[in-house]
Amino acid sequence: MANRTEIMNEIKIEQAALLQNPIPGFPLAPNPVQQQEIIRQSWIMSTNKIRKKYLQLLADKTGRNVILYYSGFMKIHNDFLELTIEDNDINGFMSAISKLDKSKGLDLILHTPGGSISAAEAIVTYLRNIFGTNIRTIIPQIAMSAGTMIACAGKEILMGKHSCLGPTDPQFRGIPAHGVIEEFNTAMDEVLKNEKKILIWREIVSKYHPTFIGECNKAIELSNELVADWLATGMFAEDTNAHQKATNLVKKYLNNHKDSKTHDRHFNMEKCKTFGLKIVEIESDNELQDLILSLHHATMISIDIIAPLKIIESQTNDPWLVLIQKN
Repeated sequence: MANRTEIMNEIKIEQAALLQNPIPGFPLAPNPVQQQEIIRQSWIMSTNKIRKKYLQLLADKTGRNVILYYSGFMKIHNDFLELTIEDNDINGFMSAISKLDKSKGLDLILHTPGGSISAAEAIVTYLRNIFGTNIRTIIPQIAMSAGTMIACAGKEILMGKHSCLGPTDPQFRGIPAHGVIEEFNTAMDEVLKNEKKILIWREIVSKYHPTFIGECNKAIELSNELVADWLATGMFAEDTNAHQKATNLVKKYLNNHKDSKTHDRHFNMEKCKTFGLKIVEIESDNELQDLILSLHHATMISIDIIAPLKIIESQTNDPWLVLIQKN
């Protein structure tokens, strides 16, 4: 396996080679400002080339289409919507899927903190309309929240000893829906036992608008229904009582705030197996593991150098890069 340092050295060699020849669009005798831009562009071109190399090698190994979906959330610590799973992602997937041989199925590589439940639903619906349930999801490092939801739409999930999924309990602007309901129920219980506590709880509960409790309940129901349906029709499609099995798994493990306790709880590969998810260990195939992790390192270096909010890319098409807009 090429480690991060070795991948970085590959990129440096490629970048140095690029600088030996004129970069299209720049003069043969650039001024200092132009020279700095040439260097910047050479880094971008070299990282894109090496990342694409490993994307293609992975597709060649599996005989399947490969799409990587990577957020820059580990480098860019901000509240940009684009760091999360959101509606504009569909355009990235449309770009990545164009001209692919749809009969080969899809391996979807996820690295994301999560995002919108509705956007995740739209992405899964679109991908299943194209590839049916012939979808595998690959988690080189982490796919949380709505990212875990999407991962559960595959017929199996490829994980390593370092990989993590997370709870699928919904959030409202960082506030856990389950937590709101638990707090509201605690307030009701304490006020019924001691009316004097109504003054204390009135201040706490008043921060929620009138329909908020109902919205929290519906969001929890929607998350449960979506993931259970995707598991039942994909991963558990050949199992008896698939829907009941999927529903039990979701409610007991994935969307159980009481047990997970925090939304950013990490579920490693072994824990995901105990949940009943169909997990394939990437360590079971050395060549496959090497390619997945080499691609992961190449993509994370791309994020370090280019600083995109998101990369969506397949083995055959140009990358969809979401960049920070400068005013």
